[in-house]
Amino acid sequence: MKLIVGLGNPGDAYTRTRHNVGFLVVDALANDVGWSFKKAFHGEVAEVMIGDEKVVLLKPDTYMNESGKAVQAVASFYKIEPKDIFVVRDEADLAFGDVRIQPGRGSAGHNGMKSIQETFGGSMDFVQVRVGIGRPPEDGVPLDVFVLGRWSVDEAAKLPEVIARVLEKLRF
Repeated sequence: MKLIVGLGNPGDAYTRTRHNVGFLVVDALANDVGWSFKKAFHGEVAEVMIGDEKVVLLKPDTYMNESGKAVQAVASFYKIEPKDIFVVRDEADLAFGDVRIQPGRGSAGHNGMKSIQETFGGSMDFVQVRVGIGRPPEDGVPLDVFVLGRWSVDEAAKLPEVIARVLEKLRF
């Protein structure tokens, strides 16, 4: 059994922001296999089959810096080891649309990953699915403002293709 966590922030104010790309990916995955989410474990959860693998999808309803609570609750309930947890998150150090899947990485300053690692006693055994959002195109735009900003028109047009690439990489 695997757990795929999509990181993001709850609420309408964050729905179409770069920081919520993890939510977009797990939403697309649930839609792809015809499942819907239910409220549980500090978030929204769906149990799906991907190929022959049972997979639990999670969208924490905590803010990013408290994501570990929801991940810990779901992993504990389903008895899922950290090595079987895939965390889909935004990555400013990758160009928009680049996707990297890597186990055992540090948080690189990402507050959601910091929370998850702290909750699991500092473990870095998770698989990180890093979705590139790039850096601010203009000098003087703080990174936090950029990350919490909405997709540009060009990015929004290309986003379905990026999400499709992530989903392809998440097929077990």
